[in-house]
Amino acid sequence: MHPQPKPTAPVSFVNGDGAPMQLDQLQGRVLLLNIWATWCAPCRQEMPSLDRLQAKLGGPDFEVVALSIDHDAKGLAQVKTFYSQVGIRHLRIFQDPTATAGFNLGTAGVPTTLLIDRQGRELGRLTGAAEWDSENAIKLVRSTLSP
Repeated sequence: MHPQPKPTAPVSFVNGDGAPMQLDQLQGRVLLLNIWATWCAPCRQEMPSLDRLQAKLGGPDFEVVALSIDHDAKGLAQVKTFYSQVGIRHLRIFQDPTATAGFNLGTAGVPTTLLIDRQGRELGRLTGAAEWDSENAIKLVRSTLSP
């Protein structure tokens, strides 16, 4: 956790329909923003746990935002195929066709996950895969949701 929450950099992407979005459009809820790619083995490994976390805690107060940085012409199709193959059912599809989200956020690689508060401020980040539906991860998210 950061000692002092800092504003999250602007991030642009598209949703599963290809419609443009901005990260700040999701402000007002706690976000677990996961920067990932279909070609990244650790990313692929952690996606089911992110899906389970969304199923368990997702709603008006919290959302897992899995943002793919697959940026070739078939990026969105690759993400949709991956979700189908792995059985991802609770995460919405978000894709950064420019692959600039990681650069804007200052990530060191993928996967990188940021915990963002309701005001759009980064509370902390983790580089590398994790079990996001573990007891400790759920406690962390719930503590952030508490007023």
